[in-house]
Order: sequence, then structure tokens, then C-alpha cells
Amino acid sequence: MARTFSRENRPRWPKRAIVTAGEPYGNKGLHFGHVGGVFVPADFYARFLRDRIGAENVIFTSGTDCYGSPIMEGYRKRVENEGYQKSILDYVQENHDKQAKTLESYEISCDIYGGSALEPAVHVHEKITDQVISRLAERGVLERMSTKQFFDPEAQQFLNGRQVVGRCPIQGCKSEKAYADECDLGHQYEPEELIAPKSQLTGVTPELRPVENVYFDLPRYLDFLKEYVGGFDDDARVRSVVKTTMREWLNPPQIYVQEKFREAYEAAAGSLPAHTASEPEKGKSSFALTFSSWRDRDAARDALAAAGVRFRSGKALVPFRITGNIPWGVPVTCVNGCTDLTCWCWPESLWAPISYTETVLENAAPGRYSSSDWRDWWCTPDAHAYQFIGQDNIYFYGIAQSPLWEALDWSLEQSTLVANYHILYMGKKASSSSETPPPPADDLLNHYTAEQLRAHWVSLGLGEKPVSFSPKAYDTRVTGTNADGSDLLACDDKRVIDPVLKEGALLTGVFNRLARSCFYGVAAKEGDEAPYRTGCIPAGAPAPEVAEAAEQAVLAFEDAMYRCELHRALGICDSYLRAANKRWSDASKAAKALEGAAADAAMTQALVDAFAELRVATVLMHGIVPAGCELICEHFAIEPAAFFSWDNLLASTDELVEKLGEKPGCHAVKPLPARFDFFKKHESQY
Repeated sequence: MARTFSRENRPRWPKRAIVTAGEPYGNKGLHFGHVGGVFVPADFYARFLRDRIGAENVIFTSGTDCYGSPIMEGYRKRVENEGYQKSILDYVQENHDKQAKTLESYEISCDIYGGSALEPAVHVHEKITDQVISRLAERGVLERMSTKQFFDPEAQQFLNGRQVVGRCPIQGCKSEKAYADECDLGHQYEPEELIAPKSQLTGVTPELRPVENVYFDLPRYLDFLKEYVGGFDDDARVRSVVKTTMREWLNPPQIYVQEKFREAYEAAAGSLPAHTASEPEKGKSSFALTFSSWRDRDAARDALAAAGVRFRSGKALVPFRITGNIPWGVPVTCVNGCTDLTCWCWPESLWAPISYTETVLENAAPGRYSSSDWRDWWCTPDAHAYQFIGQDNIYFYGIAQSPLWEALDWSLEQSTLVANYHILYMGKKASSSSETPPPPADDLLNHYTAEQLRAHWVSLGLGEKPVSFSPKAYDTRVTGTNADGSDLLACDDKRVIDPVLKEGALLTGVFNRLARSCFYGVAAKEGDEAPYRTGCIPAGAPAPEVAEAAEQAVLAFEDAMYRCELHRALGICDSYLRAANKRWSDASKAAKALEGAAADAAMTQALVDAFAELRVATVLMHGIVPAGCELICEHFAIEPAAFFSWDNLLASTDELVEKLGEKPGCHAVKPLPARFDFFKKHESQY
């Protein structure tokens, strides 16, 4: 039985909202996973919030992650392999510009798409970084630690994180690629834990040499995190993948040893710090050693390695690195006795959205935003941040960021992490090294419109599970034989339905028909003296069932958005549009079967109902397919701020017209050209 929604039980929205969309590395352009898995959902939410609480109360930030070893390694390879002669900053700027152009082509509406090393945000980001690190030091939560870093004896240099590759040491991890201290699934570990390390410069096994860095005392915040994560069950906005992933890191420090090394472990057990051993779980081949602290676990790890025992570490809180030893990073002044360091790229990317917020506010026109102080957006109970990320970044934005915010004692509000699972490609993990590498985001626009892709990606429901993106235009499966005996590929097979176009058909078919029916229906027509053909939206109240359907759609959509169930919100729109289109079709046919005044009255009522439903549908779909919806708004001839505002959404069309200072029945729409489409197919689809 369908749920009935009430105006009395609507969700509470913040006074101000920040929306973020991760930060792509500055060493390449954007692939479809960046756009479809993070940016489109974030843009949908930001546009919805602008309509819901006012554009002056929403800031949507993102930018290029300019620093760190991935960028240094990409730059090095470009210089060595392609003879690139510009600076690393030029390299990052060029990639940033490509990323920004891609986002523009997908109608992504960031208030700022900045760059941590680029104008206009670079100096603001340096200032915020200095303030954050100084504050953490003042609060006594930073520690100077000597750790080991890989050194290539053949190249005679220390290696940055991406110049070493091996196997992830975290128990149960299936990462295909692990770097010095982080695998590509986001697991953190110490360099000495990496299995089978190899230098990407020379191919030799690198040595481990001591270096000093500053770390945040993350293990101190275990109890805080347990309490914080414990509150997730009462928060409808938190996705299950966030709850599950964060809880995995709240275990005591553990080491997993394979059964075949039990005898060697037992011989060395007396030299290990105090611990308990537990038998393998059902179906597992390793038993667990549990320690009271990460230091004891690390000491045990050294002892086990010396005894020839192979093992893997369990997920647990360890100190979170704040500084690094590579030159390409935000400079860090002397902290905890360490000098000549830079900030590690991951922590500074966590507070980059704060830097971007301040940059936006500093450069905004007077009155553009409801407050010019970044603290009013991040540090007050009536403000909230929604951070759209991939599942592999939950550790950083959840496990690391949450305690950092608490440790700063700046009254920073904790964010809602809207994490998506990965988009698969043709049913497999998207990988540039696979037999069928995924297309760049830009290339997809040679076959599909941005709005077809936006709607399809929203429909996938990536918040619930990994889902395959399988565009027919790139499907090279053999599905038959051509007349000449050659293989018939799926991309050329007319029998194969393109899954990307399912949602596109809603736009180019159903949504288009409803909109055209309204505007053509009231247009003056030679030889037709019907009273509703005035070029104006006819006056009158919508039928009770139409008003009820609209209200239920609005309230259900709002509930879905509050719960961050974006695919459900699209599903509500889909059902509503199809029902509205059918109501129009049935009502207009019934009216045409009548004669005289009765026919005119019936058609007038059908148009009143259709205009009411079109307006509601257009506002709800605005965040998903903005260009087409804004074109419909243009033909309504109503200012977008008034048309899309949720303050007017549940008002009748007559009430909105009166609010605009006009008499119901006298508001003229913009005439529609013949054979007009608000939502077009891609030219390749005709």
C-alpha cells in the first residue's frame, strides 16, 4: 500500500546549506564515474536546495585536488614520456581547465570549481591550512613521529606515494592496486605493511628509511566516533554504506595470521606485547590477535615479521598523517619541531571546501548570499553540509574528518556523507587498463545528450549498490551476424535496447508531450474561436484528484530528497509525469467528444489541470534536467526565482498569478514555435 504524506510531517531543512562534490586529482580529465557517480547527484541536490531554501542560502563547491604524489607522478611521466616543458602548476591548470569544461558541458552548477593551488582560492587555502594545523597543535592533538618512507637505491631518491606499488595489507581487501600507504579502495596502512613493494621508477624493491612527519592523534577519538556513528540509526539521511564502512574501522587493533603460520606464531608469542588470540571465524583461514593499542600492534608486527610469520592487519584507528615530505604541497610552517614540510594532500583536501566557501563569499556581489562569513555556513546548528563522495573516500570524510572537526573545537557541524557505490562499466569495474576501457566523460556526449545521461545516472540508485553503466553506443558484444557474414555488434543491432535511453524516453516523449499540449492548447489558432485559445493560462481550480496527486508527489519527492534517495525522487517524478500525461490524454479526448459550451468547459478544465501538473513536474525535475525545465519556465513567462521556488509550489496556478500581480486567466505564456521540443534527442539518435 502506497504511503500517504502529510503537510504536517514534512522534513526540516537547514537555513543554509553547503553541497560538495569531492575533488578530482589534477593529473587528468574526468571519467564518467566522476561525473555520473558524484557530480550529477551533487548538482541535483544543490539545485533542489536552491529551489527549496533559496539560492542565497546554498553554496555548491568543488575543485581540482592540485597537490600530492598522484599529480607529481603524472607530471613526471608527461615530462619524461612526452617532452612536456611547462611547470607542474601549468600542468595542473591545464587539467583543471579540462575538468571545468567537462562539468560545464554536463550542466554542473558549482558556485566555485576551484583548485587548491590555483587562483582565486590558492592563498585562501594556504591561510586556512595554516589556521587548521596551528589550531590542532594548540589543542595538543598533533604528534611528531618517525616513520619509514620508501627509498629507491638505484634512483637514489625517496619515492612519493604513487611511485611504489604492491598489494594491500588490510585483511579482506581485494584492491588490485596498492600504493605506499593507501590502496585504491581507500584503505590506510604504514609503508612497511605494503606487501611486495616495487619502485615504479626502476622496478627494484625499495628500501625503507626513516623520515619525520606530524600526525593527528586519531585513535584518541575512538569513543567519540563510536558515539557519533551510533547516532546514524536515527538519521534517515545516512546511507547504509556509510554506516557499515565507518563501523568497520571502530574495532580494536588486530593482526590476522594464517593457520599455516600458527606454529611459528606460538614460538614467537612470548615476545609479543600483551594480546588475545581468537580462533578463525567460520569459513576463514586466519586467526586473530587483538591488542590494546595500535603501538602494541605495530610492535607485534615487527616481531612477527622477524619470526617469518606472514600476516595482515585489521581495520583500526591509527594516527592520521598531516604532513608529507614531497615538495609539491601546501607549505607548512614549523609545527611540533618539524620544518620544511608540506601538508599531505588528503587532510588539506578535507578542509578545501571551507577554503572554497570563503573564496566564494570574498568574491561574491554584495547581497548575493545570506551571510558573508564562512562560519555561518559551517559552524552553526542551522547550517548543514552535504558531501557527495565515492565509497572509497568514506574513510577520509567519515573516519578522519569527523574527529578533525571535533578536535578543532570551532563548532564545526558534522556533514551528511552522501556516498555512492562505484559505477561499473559493461558489468565490470571501470578500469583504463581493461580490455574495454571506459570512455571519457566528454566522449559520451558524442552519442547522448547531457540530460539523457544525467537522468540515467540518477536512476541507477548508486547509494544502494554498484550498478553497471552499459551504454549501447559502446557495447561491442557480438549479438548476431551481418549479411556479409561479419559479426553484428550490439551497438549496431537494432534489436538491442539502449538502457541509457529509458529515462531519456520519459523526457523526449512523456514530458515533451505534456508541455507541448499545454502551450499549444492555449495558443491562438486560425478558425478556432474556443474561449481557452487566448494565449493565457486559463483561470480555475484544478480538479480535486489533480490537486491531491500534485501534493502527494511534492511531499513524497521532498521526503526522498531529505533521505538522499535521489533515484526514488526521480521515480516519483516518472510516475507523476506519466499519470499527468494520461489524465490530459483522457480528458482532452473526452472534451473533444462533446459539443458547444460543454466541450469548451471540459477542455478548459483539462488545460487548467495540465498546466498545474506541468508546473509541479517542472519544478521537481529541475535539478535532474535543468536546461529543459528552465526552457519550460521561459514559456510559462514567469521569473525563474518565483517559478522554481518551493514557497509557491503547493499554491494553485491562480494563486501564483495573483502573487505576480496579475489577474487569473490573464497571464500570457510565451508562444511555442511549431514542432518544438523542450527535450531533444541526440542528433545521432534520429
